[in-house]
Amino acid sequence: MKLKRIICAPDSFKESMSALEAARAMARGVHRVFPDVDCVLVPMADGGEGTAETLVDALGGEMVSVECVDALGRAHSAEYGIVSERKLAVIEMAAASGLAQIAPAERRILEATTYGVGELILDALDRGARTFILGIGGSATNDAGAGMAAALGVKFLDSAGKQLPLGGGALARLAQIDLTG
Repeated sequence: MKLKRIICAPDSFKESMSALEAARAMARGVHRVFPDVDCVLVPMADGGEGTAETLVDALGGEMVSVECVDALGRAHSAEYGIVSERKLAVIEMAAASGLAQIAPAERRILEATTYGVGELILDALDRGARTFILGIGGSATNDAGAGMAAALGVKFLDSAGKQLPLGGGALARLAQIDLTG
């Protein structure tokens, strides 16, 4: 029996290779041994890196680049997917607030924020998205999405009514959530 088709369906390799890059590498390896085999590339994703690219490619959308902040509040450029005809945005938390943007020595989990994810959501809303798929893998944060909500206008207040700083550590002082914004 002759091989006709091989499915190359990997997930990404954390901080080194996207799922699509891994699938292409697998196909190159297969073609070295079986040059006539049809390799079908099916990059997989678990909600972290590669999720948006995988879904947007399958749905015929496009990736867009947006300026936002990373998990430590530094200027950063992140991509997310938009499928305009479906009014759908596919956003990875990892793109804005991911481990890949933060060097291991800089990882300060109590100060890290998802604010950049909220900035991506705002951009997608401006582009007409009304349905969202949010992949939450690969995050460098633990603020329970408070930063994301703050970017969307939510205020997190302490017992004196003062707004809390960004980061999961500040949530220990949370007394009230103001949704009026």
